[in-house]
Amino acid sequence: MEQASLPKRSSVRNQRSAPKGTKKRKKKKGGFLRFSIRLFWSLVLVGAAAAAWLFLTVSGNHFRYLIADTLITTQHRYLAKYIIGQDELNKRVAEYNKRFEAMGVEKDTHQIKLPVQTQTASAEAGKEMEKPPLVEIEEVSGKGYHGYVMTVHDPTKIRLGVPAKRGKGEKVSSMVKRYGAIAGVNGGGFADPNWKGNGFKPIGIVISQGKLYYNGLGKNATTQVVGIDRDGKMIAGNYSLKELDRMGVQEAVTFQPRIIVNGKGLIKNAAEGWGIAPRTAMGQREDGAILFVVIDGRQPTYSVGANLYDVQQIMLKHGAVIAANLDGGSSTVLVKDNEIVNKPSSEYGERYLPTAFLVFEHPEQADIPNIWAGLNPRDIDPSKK
Repeated sequence: MEQASLPKRSSVRNQRSAPKGTKKRKKKKGGFLRFSIRLFWSLVLVGAAAAAWLFLTVSGNHFRYLIADTLITTQHRYLAKYIIGQDELNKRVAEYNKRFEAMGVEKDTHQIKLPVQTQTASAEAGKEMEKPPLVEIEEVSGKGYHGYVMTVHDPTKIRLGVPAKRGKGEKVSSMVKRYGAIAGVNGGGFADPNWKGNGFKPIGIVISQGKLYYNGLGKNATTQVVGIDRDGKMIAGNYSLKELDRMGVQEAVTFQPRIIVNGKGLIKNAAEGWGIAPRTAMGQREDGAILFVVIDGRQPTYSVGANLYDVQQIMLKHGAVIAANLDGGSSTVLVKDNEIVNKPSSEYGERYLPTAFLVFEHPEQADIPNIWAGLNPRDIDPSKK
């Protein structure tokens, strides 16, 4: 019987000298390469599908314009051109401005009926009916946003605060504390070059205590205002200075758009809501109570923000018969009892602003001097720190 031959010595040496993990490493390298190739082509396919959805479908186009509108409200407006193109960006901004102007034209005919103190007719009569607190705050939330509604039950208790020093705006929390106010929210817009302005140069006009504090318009121009007259009636819409004087406007700033007039909303749907952002708005109920809606934004784990349609619907739900947008974005802030209630989106906290609507228990005692007296608006440098 033949014996099995032994392997050659050289073969044994070759087997012994081969590294143990060589084959495994080759398999791993080959597997990783195949995985990387598959991943690359998967990403290409996903990217192509996403691009096709964004540019070739109705829902994709809506989403693309939503992102663009949202960017338009930020300091990174220029990025919107990479989503919809520069020409479309310019057209979009012009369309919104035209639409906002049109939303301020309809004549406002709303009237207010301030509540009168009455006596109870019950067995415990003799005591006046309990009045609600001057200021009440409630939380509101919806899809992607969280915020607050502040109700001021007596509109005649509101005054417009301005900064303490020339050359720089002031934080709303500082104004509330310095003036001795109960509460406050940010007011009108201001010149803000590269979103690094000093907050001292308002846009349009500022009226406080019935006096024109700032006029960046000229004599015969009109502007979109948000304010209150001497009787506590809210004023919002497009007016000239002569009209505002004839109407007895007490406190006012320039901003737009008006979103509710004569009890009806002017924004048809979310697509016309001018993107998603932190928001501040002011409205009024038939009983005279003023509503301030403050929505936080740009904080994905907390609140992304709201569009103007969302704000309009919150106002209508709370009984507003007139309402208008105020400066929002990183300016949005609500202060009550010297505490900031909301979460401002600015990484630096509160911004320095030229105006704030402040609530006082005794507004007649508020000393609010005109910080712009004697200054020519053309000479104010909004970028000077």
